[in-house]
Amino acid sequence: MSLRPTLETRQATPTMEGAGVKLHRAFGFQDPSEMDPFLLFDDFRNDHPEDFEKGFPWHPHRGIETITYVLNGTVDHSDSLGNNGSLGAGDVQWMTAGSGILHQEMPHGNTRGQMHGFQLWGNLPAAQKMTAPRYQDVTAGAIPTVIDDDGVAVRIITGEFWGKKGPVDGIAADPQYLDVTVPAGVRKTFQIDTYRRAFAYIFEGAGAFVDASNPSGVLLEKEVMGEELNIRDMSGDRTLVRFGNGDKVTVQAGPDGMRFLLISGAPIEEPVAWHGPIVMNTRDELVQAVKELNNGTFIKPAH
Repeated sequence: MSLRPTLETRQATPTMEGAGVKLHRAFGFQDPSEMDPFLLFDDFRNDHPEDFEKGFPWHPHRGIETITYVLNGTVDHSDSLGNNGSLGAGDVQWMTAGSGILHQEMPHGNTRGQMHGFQLWGNLPAAQKMTAPRYQDVTAGAIPTVIDDDGVAVRIITGEFWGKKGPVDGIAADPQYLDVTVPAGVRKTFQIDTYRRAFAYIFEGAGAFVDASNPSGVLLEKEVMGEELNIRDMSGDRTLVRFGNGDKVTVQAGPDGMRFLLISGAPIEEPVAWHGPIVMNTRDELVQAVKELNNGTFIKPAH
């Protein structure tokens, strides 16, 4: 087994989207090959209704999948196909925009006024860019949680992990999306298939990912599996950790424990032409999509 090196550790950046929703962006609108097959990750945790209540009014998507994971509060959604519903705490919506959809997402706080959640964008390969749109709405109770003997708990949203399989399926990038809780002081190793590109996003507590490539770290152990390992300073809330090649990551939780998302997927490795919520392979396809959006032919009839 080989430890994945930590390529980068960075804080999510405050920004604003929709009609005035304050959020933190961990990545997005950068070199798309960097996180391929993922395009964008937003943390929209807010504790004050004025920071999120204007929501995300009607907007288009084509050529991507949007993955919304709600921790607290609710998100009401509706679209141009006539679908509507509400996501509650612990729920997930995996939307394949495919050939095109118009939708809106309107967040509401819980009894304490909190609206907490994340949205991830996954790219679609050329062969699936114009597939029919579809939803996979998953309630909290349908998402399995596996708890190990050391207290480490993992919610499996999609992919297989520790003998369990998440409820979301049929996704182009063959992703694994895990919500991981590690108790205080526990060190844990997680296997990730070598073909996947992977990142972690810390959102509670603090911890450090053991790094075999960073000579400036504090020495943790002389040898593990024949490698000299180093550990970086503890990272806390809203920290993105991007990993290099390998088949495992090892994390050391701090004195208050830690909770993070561990997400990986198979790179698509295709050209990307990107304009806001529309992601195609060529500029011509992008121009055509915008033209259709402007002339009212963006939504394709069902076959």
